[in-house]
Amino acid sequence: MPTDASGNITSVADTASRSGSSFSAPGFFDRSDSRDDAVFYRPPRLVQHIDDAAVAAVSAYYDEVGVDGDVLDLMSSWVSHLSTPPRHLTLLGMNAAELAANTWAHERVVHDLNADPRLPFADASFDTVVSTVSVDYLTAPVAVFADVARVLRPGGRFAVTFSNRCFPTKAVRGWLATDDAGHVQIVSDYFRASGAFEEPVAQERPSAGDPVYAVCAARR
Repeated sequence: MPTDASGNITSVADTASRSGSSFSAPGFFDRSDSRDDAVFYRPPRLVQHIDDAAVAAVSAYYDEVGVDGDVLDLMSSWVSHLSTPPRHLTLLGMNAAELAANTWAHERVVHDLNADPRLPFADASFDTVVSTVSVDYLTAPVAVFADVARVLRPGGRFAVTFSNRCFPTKAVRGWLATDDAGHVQIVSDYFRASGAFEEPVAQERPSAGDPVYAVCAARR
């Protein structure tokens, strides 16, 4: 993917358009496993879903974003992929045992965003929200992104990172049908469609292992 001098991805829209990544396509948010997500996520999975090099790349990216203060780790698990603990870390995820194993957390909330995209937090509760290798599972992402903006403080940032690995039965069909450039376009368009963020900035991050992509935007 072409990048500018700062490493930001440019001309993604043309590439993504050729690969057919528009999330308005019929059936985009269908999944091959249509069971309640609570069934799939019931067994704890205390494993990394990307390799060590990619984990390091994600942590380095969050360092650059400046993840500190009051932080929400969205669709979280037993590790938050941060290099240092923030002042206050809130986890939202699907499995209580996984969240309990995250020793940096100050608060843990079990909540299914596909069942209810509204976040159970007050307005302007967080300085930063992060989501790591999970955005491909959202079935109502625009509603989720809009509500992330609601719980962010003015100027707060939402940083989304992802790779090319996933649970294919739970990722939405539109994500599976396109390539890495298409994934960057999809996430960027989620930000835009929410109407709540400044123009998102996308990057391919240096990684010696699994590829790492990041899209970040500030709340308007």
